[in-house]
Amino acid sequence: MYPRLLQRFTRQRHFLVSATCLNREGIRCFSQISANEPKHFAAEKNEDANKSQGSTVFPHPIWSAEDVHSVKVTHTEPKTSSDKLAYWSVQLLRFNFDLFSGFKFGKRHEGKWLNRIIFLETVAGVPGMVAAMTRHLHSLRKMRRDHGWIHTLLEEAENERMHLMTALKLRNPSILFRAMVLMTQGIFVNVFFLCYLVSPSFCHRFVGYLEEEAVKTYTKCLEDMDAGHLPIWQHTKAPAIAKDYWKLGDDAMMRDVILAIRADEAHHRLVNHTLSTMDKESQNPYLPGAKKL
Repeated sequence: MYPRLLQRFTRQRHFLVSATCLNREGIRCFSQISANEPKHFAAEKNEDANKSQGSTVFPHPIWSAEDVHSVKVTHTEPKTSSDKLAYWSVQLLRFNFDLFSGFKFGKRHEGKWLNRIIFLETVAGVPGMVAAMTRHLHSLRKMRRDHGWIHTLLEEAENERMHLMTALKLRNPSILFRAMVLMTQGIFVNVFFLCYLVSPSFCHRFVGYLEEEAVKTYTKCLEDMDAGHLPIWQHTKAPAIAKDYWKLGDDAMMRDVILAIRADEAHHRLVNHTLSTMDKESQNPYLPGAKKL
């Protein structure tokens, strides 16, 4: 009696373990795992989880050397009153930020550049997330498809956040700095949300002009590096998180990181200027991960 029960229990245990593996890994795993290997399977599961920590969910462009060096400073001329309002709003914000952050005065060194990058990226990651959330709720409320906008907007938000995560590997902001970020984000999130409810076109045009300024900023950073004004970064290797995200080589340096970030901003510039001209019910022409500058 007992040998039969033991045999039946063993068969059931083997089936349960195999079914679990089948759900996670596929049919090939069904014939490979046995009842004596659950601990080994758990170890592999934990190892895979550790490897995936910090990995991104959304596909994003991986830029080639030709891509990053082909980025140019461009400007889309405002045509409508809404475009002009968006453009001059960005110019006003940049002027005030440059003035009160002290960026216009004194020597630009690595610390000043990191402060600027970190602060700006905490703001740049807001529009994509707010726009995606608004469109997501609209899709739920109207019970309609979103036409592919949400994924592109979420990828943009995540991409900007990865710029921030990379910069934070080089500098730990002070409590006062974090307080300024908290206050700025609290204002910007709510204002942008209300604006997006009223006019998505205006908001995408605003972000398009914001990204134009970002391309100018990172181009100026590259010029400072090439001119020898940032000697520390000339010998600083790219953080591991940047190598993993942009698939950079093992010998990648900070200049390669800045080039990749600038290419991202140029991509966002094009995407948002395009979305601003489209009807909000139109099909999004940009798939997540598409490479267009």
